[in-house]
Amino acid sequence: QVQLVESGGGLVQAGGSLRLSCATSGRTTFNMYTMGWFRQAPGKEREFVAAIRWTSTFTQYVDSVKGRFTISKDNAKNTVYLQLNSLKPEDTATYYCAADNSATAKTWDYWGQGTQVTVSS
Repeated sequence: QVQLVESGGGLVQAGGSLRLSCATSGRTTFNMYTMGWFRQAPGKEREFVAAIRWTSTFTQYVDSVKGRFTISKDNAKNTVYLQLNSLKPEDTATYYCAADNSATAKTWDYWGQGTQVTVSS
């Protein structure tokens, strides 16, 4: 059974940093090929933030976080991280970890429950 559990959210001042973690279970050779982080702010649609693959150096970011956020992985711990630096009030959202069973990452088959990030100005 696949499970994704996020942690690390909180309240931080603008310019501050947080590190989000996504602990996974149930990963096999045939599932969770691509891992991603998404976020959803109140009244807005969920948006893609970053992605990474377990078996390569591939990473991808939305333009608004490039240079500030870093996605990484620990294969031994089956955990994916999102380092959030230089945070801005507009980064305030619920952040979700997701997993897709393919490299194309179109369906995002599994989701975590989310962790709240609030950035005060």
